[in-house]
Amino acid sequence: MQVWKEYQEKSKDRFLSELLDLLRMPSISARGEYKEEMMKCAEAVKQALLKAGADKAEIYPTGGHPAVFAEKIIDPKKPTILVYGHYDVQPPDPLDLWTSGPFDPVIKDGRIYARGSADDKGQFFMHVKAMEIMSQTKSLPCNIKFIIEGEEEIGSPNLPAFVHEHKDLLKADVILISDSSMLSMENPSIEIGVRGLAYIQIEMTGPNRDLHSGVYGGAVANPITILAKMIASCHDENNHVTIPGFYDGVVEASAEERKLMARAPYNEEEYKKELGVDTLWGEKGYTTNERTGIRPTLEINGIWGGYTGDGAKTVLPSKAFAKVSARLVPNQSSRAITEKLFNYFKSITPKGVKINLTDLHGGEPYMTPVDSKAYKAAEKAIETTFGKKPIPTRGGGSIPISSVLEKELGIKIVFMGFGLDSDNLHSPNEKFDLFNFYKGIETIPYFHQYFSAM
Repeated sequence: MQVWKEYQEKSKDRFLSELLDLLRMPSISARGEYKEEMMKCAEAVKQALLKAGADKAEIYPTGGHPAVFAEKIIDPKKPTILVYGHYDVQPPDPLDLWTSGPFDPVIKDGRIYARGSADDKGQFFMHVKAMEIMSQTKSLPCNIKFIIEGEEEIGSPNLPAFVHEHKDLLKADVILISDSSMLSMENPSIEIGVRGLAYIQIEMTGPNRDLHSGVYGGAVANPITILAKMIASCHDENNHVTIPGFYDGVVEASAEERKLMARAPYNEEEYKKELGVDTLWGEKGYTTNERTGIRPTLEINGIWGGYTGDGAKTVLPSKAFAKVSARLVPNQSSRAITEKLFNYFKSITPKGVKINLTDLHGGEPYMTPVDSKAYKAAEKAIETTFGKKPIPTRGGGSIPISSVLEKELGIKIVFMGFGLDSDNLHSPNEKFDLFNFYKGIETIPYFHQYFSAM
């Protein structure tokens, strides 16, 4: 609608300024010392929603960091869209790899560089501004609710209980999430699914103290050596995961879905160049896009132990640690995979060391039916603003709360993200293109319009 376009154009500088203010807040949920900053950010989100036209907005306490709820009800008889997002961000480490401060947003080459710019402050803020546009132009076709949480980056441990307790508050007809990506702005796409997650930590203990590696080396098991060997055993020569039962029940993508995925533009040389690698690695028998979307994976996210400071210290360490995560596809259960990981590592632990395993967090995979009313509304909205029909893809990341939201509220989810895989999510120099930010704000009102009319 022309009126939406005109309002956005005259307000775009203010929209950006308000987003930059939000990005300056170090809302790091994983670290306890940022508890006060988390509260400040929740308050800022609440005020932004009220300013954008919400009838009410409230901060709700949870067992951890608070969640923000807001709503604008124009007619109880009209459809209601529930927007989910999160205001917490990943820790910015390692800081020395950032070209600018992670919480000092910088605009360079048409991109906003800051922690949380794409994941997920920039993306949920598009919805806030879209509501403002529709409210101020008196063209809102439906009711809107928001649930913006503060613990997504640590697995949303307290949101399931909140959702269960507040089903009536969150009652809606569909859930709309922008915490995902597109192939590109030239080739728009919609993620029809996200993978689940099982995340554990391994603690390996050998001797009762660090030892002199000259005096004791060769006589006592080195926990780092043992742990490295155990981790190396998790993949075979074809890069298949060797954990017994890991692939049990995995739903194989149909030939038709693989054909649709193959429509996505892909240049292997550009892909390698962008990542700074000279070859790709992955499960034999699958393309790169399939490996990162329709197949389960196992990765080592961190490994440490012994002496890691400057210079040399010849030590045989007492302990070694690793963080291990599995990305899951439909029909895999995070609880079942966690149990399989525990059983496997316990079974291959040799004598001379002791193992301690911790379940850090998990979440289930989720698929959006492409024949749903919500998917068709998103497809039509993107086609309206981009001029071409989006390609259905599967996301490699996880949104742990997705399956919980559907189960508790009894409604479907549609993912309508405007980020890019190259946005450095969870890495230094996270960025969000200004074009994507504004394109999201332009597109979202059409979803509301089309969904309400179906």
